[in-house]
Amino acid sequence: MEYTIINEQVVFNDHYKILKAEVRYETFKGETITAERLAFHRGDSVAILLVEKESNSVLLTKQFRYPTTQHEKGWLLEIPAGSMEKEECPLACVKRETLEEMGYEIEQPDQLFNFYTSPGGSTERVFLFYAKVSKHQKTEKGGGVEDENEDIKTVKIPISEIQEYLQNKIMDAKTIIALQWLLLNQ
Repeated sequence: MEYTIINEQVVFNDHYKILKAEVRYETFKGETITAERLAFHRGDSVAILLVEKESNSVLLTKQFRYPTTQHEKGWLLEIPAGSMEKEECPLACVKRETLEEMGYEIEQPDQLFNFYTSPGGSTERVFLFYAKVSKHQKTEKGGGVEDENEDIKTVKIPISEIQEYLQNKIMDAKTIIALQWLLLNQ
């Protein structure tokens, strides 16, 4: 099946971008649809599920997320994550983000998946990684980058309590995917 992007343009450009385009694509019946579409363009990102060996716990972040205030939430529990810089590979980015947010140096995490966060409206792909860490790998304080106004708290959740957290305390999709993967593969 074929598609054509016609007249794509940036219609909003601030911290993130919004793209607008006319698209033409083949239908499953062999016809053609032409329509205008918008896309929230924020670039690709990485996320990592960290398991601390000594405590048999997952290491999560807790931080303020403005968009969730639309649903009366402010702070979310999430796996560490961050946006990729231009020309940065996912592995380099996940190492950088793990050090900045959690303070842990990691060597060779396993890449589990990559997926779209909301393919009907966003261009973002998330590259999801997994690593086991030891306390001696914590070489920096973590907590985020002050220049970026990050204020990140580390939260340890025993693996034995993950199911309870999934029931009512985890609202972030990438974190749910990662924790479900852990429960299926531990």
